[in-house]
Formats: sequence, structure tokens, C-alpha cells
Amino acid sequence: MPGDRLRQEERQAIAAGLADGLGYAEIARRLDRPTSTVSREIARNGGPRGYRAEHAHHATAYRARRRHRSGLPAASPGEDPCVLEFAERFAATMVANGVPRMAARVLSRLYTTDEPNLTAAQLVSRLRVSPASVSKAIAYLEELGMVERGRSPDSRREHYTIADDVWMRAWVTSARANADWAERAREGAALFDPGTPTGARLQQMARFFTQLSDDMAGGLSSAAAEDAATVLAALLHARRPLTAPELADALGWSADRVADALRDAETYAPFTDPLTLDRPTPTTYAVAAAPGRLTPAQRDALAVRAAGPPG
Repeated sequence: MPGDRLRQEERQAIAAGLADGLGYAEIARRLDRPTSTVSREIARNGGPRGYRAEHAHHATAYRARRRHRSGLPAASPGEDPCVLEFAERFAATMVANGVPRMAARVLSRLYTTDEPNLTAAQLVSRLRVSPASVSKAIAYLEELGMVERGRSPDSRREHYTIADDVWMRAWVTSARANADWAERAREGAALFDPGTPTGARLQQMARFFTQLSDDMAGGLSSAAAEDAATVLAALLHARRPLTAPELADALGWSADRVADALRDAETYAPFTDPLTLDRPTPTTYAVAAAPGRLTPAQRDALAVRAAGPPG
């Protein structure tokens, strides 16, 4: 009974229970149904005030016909067709955001089941795919830390469940990936020179992914941002390249504090735009205009003006 679809007389009993002021749990107990089944039935058919048995019965039949025409997989015995439809749309959203299709479908089913976990055989049955497809999807999700594998003491079958902090793990993984992109782009910008078209593109990419990674990680602290801005102001005021020891002496800071400020000023370039930290030599630092702010022609014109009229 609990696994079958709701019958018309059960919907009438739900309507009667609501009219009598019964709670969802009590109505479910009388029908020998899970409370979640009753709550979903009421929620998608007008709510506790607007639920009508006849309307709910016809609406469910209509949704089933629409789902069949849309090409969604048919519900397995005991599955709620509306839950199945949501699970597929949930999976489609994940696919649109870069998750492999089978991994998205497995994760969606694990998320939308009322059971504490699902076995590989259950996933194969519900998704109507091969065991190899499920195994590959589970391996992918395990590698990301989004699914956990377990085994019941009274069963030799492995089962799978959603990790408690699944989205925090996904967040950390994404932030780490953005940091990796930023690091590779910075290496490329240094290799090609930010003054070249290739170097400028890579530096812009590094700035974007650095900011994205930092935003996800909580960003730069206000104290660190103040130190980075102070170092840039000092270099601008000096009007010549300075070494780290010279900066420490002029600012009255420790060598470690200066090193941290220089690193932050270089790493968090999006926050210092239109200025950027420059390295005229491996041991000296200066301030320059961000490469993307001026075109080569503008730079040449300004260089001519700075040189003054010919003598």
C-alpha cells in the first residue's frame, strides 16, 4: 500500500481529514502512507485550504500525460510521478551548470528519496540504466566528496547517501579550482609579459579568478587590505623602486608585515586597479598603471609628453 499511487478514495479521505482539522501525520497514519506523501499531495493541489479530491485526481492524471509527452522516464512502481518529474528537472539544472548527466541524475535521486540511503541496485532500477553507468557516476561523486558509501551491519550490499555538508564541500572544491586557475594565469602573465596581448589576457584572467576565489573564501581582511594600500601609497610617494627592507624601514614595519602586504597587493590586483604592483627587478617594487587601463597608443603618447619637447 505505501508504495502505490494514491487512489481517488484516498484523496477523498485526505479532503475529509483536512475538513476535520486533522494534521498531515494523522491523515497519513489512517491511510497507512508516509507523511511526506500526504504533504506533497496537498501542497501541489491547492494546499490545506484549497485541496479538492476530484480536482487533485484529475490534475494528477493530467501531469502524468504531460510527463509522458515530454519524454521523461516513466515512474517505477512505488514512485511518486511528481517527485520523479522534479528529480529530472533538478538533475537538468545540475547538468546545465557543468555536472555530468548521469552523476546529476544519481545525485538528484539520492536527494529526493525519503529513504536514508539507496543501493546501486535501487539506483539502477529507478534510473533504468546499466550498473556500470551508476558505478561510474558514484565514483565521480565520491571523488568530489558529495556522496558517501556505507554498508549495513545486516547486509553485504553497499549503499550510498548524501554527505551532510555536501554543498559546503562543493563550495570549497569550486573555490580551490578558481584559485588554481588564477595561479596558472599569473604564471602565464609573467612568462609572456603583461605588456603583450597574450600577457594582458592572462593577467586579466588571473585577476578575475583571484577575485572569484577570494569572494568565495571570504575575501581579504580589512587590515590586510589597508596594509596593501599603504604599501602602494608608499611606492607612489617614493617615485622610485624600493626594496622590501627599504619599505620596512620607511614604514616602521616588520619584514614579515611588508612581505605580506606586497604579496596581497600583487595577489589582489582587482582591488588596487587602476594601480598595480610592478617588479622592475627581482628585488625592487614600484607602482604602475594596470596594463588593461591604457592602450599601447595611449602609453606611447604619454611617454612622448613625459619626455618633453625636443631640445
